[in-house]
Amino acid sequence: MGYQLLADAVLVVHLAFILFVVFGGFVAWRWRQWVWWHVPVLAWGIYIEISGTICPLTPLENKLRRLGGSAGFDGGFIDHYLLPLIYPPGLTQETQWILAFLLILLNSYAYFGLWKRRSRSISSA
Repeated sequence: MGYQLLADAVLVVHLAFILFVVFGGFVAWRWRQWVWWHVPVLAWGIYIEISGTICPLTPLENKLRRLGGSAGFDGGFIDHYLLPLIYPPGLTQETQWILAFLLILLNSYAYFGLWKRRSRSISSA
């Protein structure tokens, strides 16, 4: 039971990490110091997508599940609702390249918006 709980915690952290990779540029609109955290995290997310490698959190989670006696990802709420978001079926290298492009596009928009906001606040000061 303890390993399953740890695996679920890793899954939740993994989802939070992914959400920060995707939307962290918008977080920086409110808290500008988060840019220094988000840029390397974003670079890591893009690297993972285009290289086809696996995030280290995935093997850690799988190991914890095996140690907990589970062979797969079936189970409760977390397994049913969060796993398909993080590990979508049919994920191909081409799909990962598309996701990387969308990640770059969305965050370019976020950081352009941040730059525009900063420019406006400097010019009005």
